[in-house]
Amino acid sequence: MSLPFDPIDEAARQWQQRWDGVVSMHAVTSLMRVQQLVIGQLDALLKPHGLTFARYEALVLLVFSSRGSLPLGKMGERLQVHPTSVTSIVQRLEAAGHISRRRHPDDGRAVLAEITDQGRAVVEAATKDLVESRFALSAMSEDDLRALSELLRPVRRQAGDF
Repeated sequence: MSLPFDPIDEAARQWQQRWDGVVSMHAVTSLMRVQQLVIGQLDALLKPHGLTFARYEALVLLVFSSRGSLPLGKMGERLQVHPTSVTSIVQRLEAAGHISRRRHPDDGRAVLAEITDQGRAVVEAATKDLVESRFALSAMSEDDLRALSELLRPVRRQAGDF
């Protein structure tokens, strides 16, 4: 459903009549709305592969690892998610046959998630679809995408991402 006006602009107009910070409110509201739209589109693209974007990211992380496996704790750190989220993601990926869990050979307390051949195949197919869709950002040029990444870098840095 498309509105005949920009609801975020209207919210900003009303906000300005009551409070300060309209520019920040407009930016964060726009950012959050775009995040909702993009995640919805990415999840729709990944659904035929039996994945969500969070599960896809976990599989890609395992593909990028030198041995195709990582301890669950390390996965949480790199994905920047809570340990319970990693556990849920890993359980679903294991149930789908995309990963297997096993004890760490050097640390009996740690559990490794290891990508399976089926998991590698689904990553390849899903990645093809995501790349073809330009990760749901086809409305933006490559120059705009680079600029957006740079605009968001200070927020990520301040939050301690790196």
